[in-house]
Amino acid sequence: MPQQQRPAPVPADLVDAALRAARARSVAVGDVPLQAVAQEAGISRSTLLRRLGGGRQALDEAVRAAGVDPGGQRPVRDRAIEAGARLISENGLAALSLERVAAAAACSVHSLYAAFGGRDEMLLAIFERHSPLVDIEAVVAAHSGDLETTVRKIYVSLAAALTHEPRVFPAVLAEILARPHDASVQVLVRRVLPRLFQGVGKWLSDEAAAGRILDLPPLLLLQQMTSPLALHLLLRPAGEQVPGVPYPPIEEVCDTFADAFLRAVALNRGARPAASG
Repeated sequence: MPQQQRPAPVPADLVDAALRAARARSVAVGDVPLQAVAQEAGISRSTLLRRLGGGRQALDEAVRAAGVDPGGQRPVRDRAIEAGARLISENGLAALSLERVAAAAACSVHSLYAAFGGRDEMLLAIFERHSPLVDIEAVVAAHSGDLETTVRKIYVSLAAALTHEPRVFPAVLAEILARPHDASVQVLVRRVLPRLFQGVGKWLSDEAAAGRILDLPPLLLLQQMTSPLALHLLLRPAGEQVPGVPYPPIEEVCDTFADAFLRAVALNRGARPAASG
């Protein structure tokens, strides 16, 4: 059987930020909200989660390895999101129920209703934490007119969401393709698609209006930008198990697909050196 890749160690600066935040609040590290840790580290919450590999557990383990007992009891919401993410990653959306999450998160179903309001809201919270949506919205919001830089940052965010564990985003995409009319799928699509159009879709429309890219329907531009990379990364884990099939590094894959998208839609794009391998 193929060996599972071990998660990258938590950087020391994040451990130090968690310890500082705990001292400032006179609480255990385990009781410090991730938002407070992110603020102390000078990064966004979504960036912190990405650097932690998607969850709180890695940070607590790194703090313990540094000789400090993280203590505390993480909030029900955080425990439930992590437990639900593992259930979706391992068994798909159908495995997500309040009862199963409560058992895995060591809490009551009632506490889940108090934290989320219901299963649909819990699913949306899990998806938001483990999808690239928040990071891509931040990239687009910070767009300074440099089309190429923005596109490449979007590709990096998409690649991170499709490759880190737990594999929530790939599981959701697979469910959308297999059961597009499923109630859980519709909950996500009806909430997420309008956000994509308000953020990425508007940015693409503005780029077209400014004469920097082809004036095509935003949905088609969005799909043209994301589909090749998403398909590659969804198929990659299976393909990597086949001997003799070489797979380039993910950074090279992002550069290749970003260049292909820019060549296809960018207008008056200046010459630039080829991306390094």
